[in-house]
Amino acid sequence: MWRHLRGLAAASPWLLALWALSGWTPAAAQKSGGTLNISHFDSPASVSLHEEATAAAVRPMMGVFNNLVMYRQDVPQASLQSIVPDLATSWNWSEDGTELTFTLRQDVKWHDGKPFTAKDVKCTWDLLQGKAAEKLRVNPRKSWYSNLDEVTVSGDYTATFRLKRPQPALLALLASGWSPAYPCHVPAREMRQRPIGTGPFKFVEFKPNEHIKVVKNPDYWKPGRPYLDGIDWIIIRDQGTRVLAFVAGKNDLFSPYGVTMPLLRQIKDQAPQAVCEVTATNVNRTLIVNRDKPPFNNPELRRAMALTLDRQAFIDIIAEGKGDIGGTMLPGPEGIWGMPKETMQKLPGYGPDIAKNRAEARAIMQKAGYGPDKRLPVTVSTRNIPPYRDPAVILIDQLKEIYIDGVLDTLDTTQWYPTLARRDFTVGLNVTETGVDDPDQQFYENYVCGAERNYTGYCNPEVDKLVDAQSMQADPEKRQQLVWEIERRLIEDVARPVIFYPRQATCSHPRVKGLTVLVNSIYNGYRYEDLWLDR
Repeated sequence: MWRHLRGLAAASPWLLALWALSGWTPAAAQKSGGTLNISHFDSPASVSLHEEATAAAVRPMMGVFNNLVMYRQDVPQASLQSIVPDLATSWNWSEDGTELTFTLRQDVKWHDGKPFTAKDVKCTWDLLQGKAAEKLRVNPRKSWYSNLDEVTVSGDYTATFRLKRPQPALLALLASGWSPAYPCHVPAREMRQRPIGTGPFKFVEFKPNEHIKVVKNPDYWKPGRPYLDGIDWIIIRDQGTRVLAFVAGKNDLFSPYGVTMPLLRQIKDQAPQAVCEVTATNVNRTLIVNRDKPPFNNPELRRAMALTLDRQAFIDIIAEGKGDIGGTMLPGPEGIWGMPKETMQKLPGYGPDIAKNRAEARAIMQKAGYGPDKRLPVTVSTRNIPPYRDPAVILIDQLKEIYIDGVLDTLDTTQWYPTLARRDFTVGLNVTETGVDDPDQQFYENYVCGAERNYTGYCNPEVDKLVDAQSMQADPEKRQQLVWEIERRLIEDVARPVIFYPRQATCSHPRVKGLTVLVNSIYNGYRYEDLWLDR
């Protein structure tokens, strides 16, 4: 695999040529100009990507920034093979796999006119590692770089990531929309409200619960891009209102991945000309239980909660049968690392006999002292938007089957993530925002001991050793076997029960051109420098 990764780096000129041939360079049919109007599902707490964990932030902001490398925006399945240069022109791994060196572009300027240099790369990752004098308010992806020893620079245009041990998939993390370069000269507090990037679009304005606006960067380093004059992300939190605005033609693009199966029928009935693509989403719905709060510090009680889950019922009710049952990693064929269905069905709670599972769960609850005449009351917390709220209602109904009576508590987006970070909840329904379809991202961010987003407090040192082992493994087949073993352990330990993966649609009017919907990477496809309008 190291030979393969070095080959990708050496082939960068060839990749750029292929990039051009596949539609990344101007063509006569493409038109410049116009403002793209997109309905946006929610208002983020800020627009600082390194401090946020919701698509409400990354979608409008990804086009404001650049990464060192990125996933090709015209390839639906993101993978190591679809990574191309961005602010870096090439990269090279050392023979032992512990140093990753980037050669940087020399013609890039920040939106305020200052030059981009290797110093900005070092400043960004020093900030993410907590080494900088200035600190991020929250740092959701700090654990992504737990294996990073330091970033060093050589001159203005060479930066080297020095690792504690080999980590072949580091490139997958760096290619994510969550991995932009930040400017050294702009304080983190200013990036929250007025971010400065190097990307194809310049930030203009963020009015909470109204809109986020960006405009074309006339000095963008990539010739001919972007085609659009700007993008207006119009915040419409109510799904029904978003549908009405879209079918009336007020929005060119419906909130990406935001069209549920019931909404899809409405849109196709009222706007049959709409172009809609149904895809898997690598954002699962999960049951979260605070292990430190009695009586949920009892592992058997948590096991009973996992056993009562009827995953197919969630899919049938919410997604009209369009969804997938899986573990931590997105199931195939869209997902690269997901466990085979036949293997997963042998694991606790995944068997098709729901009645048998619930009988076992009730026996556990009765042994703990609960039953029809002594039920367990609990508050079930979740974020106050439909993708969270709707499955939380079903979860409460299924918990009743094992003598647990839940009461729904909904929180605004600005409150939800701080609540999770403080672990100020007992039981909840959350989604796992999988930034990259790669085990390193999923395991290090959500499951290793002490990770920032390990909201349930799960900690198993033996699992942590396996996570490190898969991270160092350069052979994809051997790595996959380790990943499946970790999946099995997480399910058996009731670390954070995954309920289901919904399938949802992205809908646009025919005038929107150049849009590719990524099928396993919903946080990484919003550069939008190649989109254009044919009005």
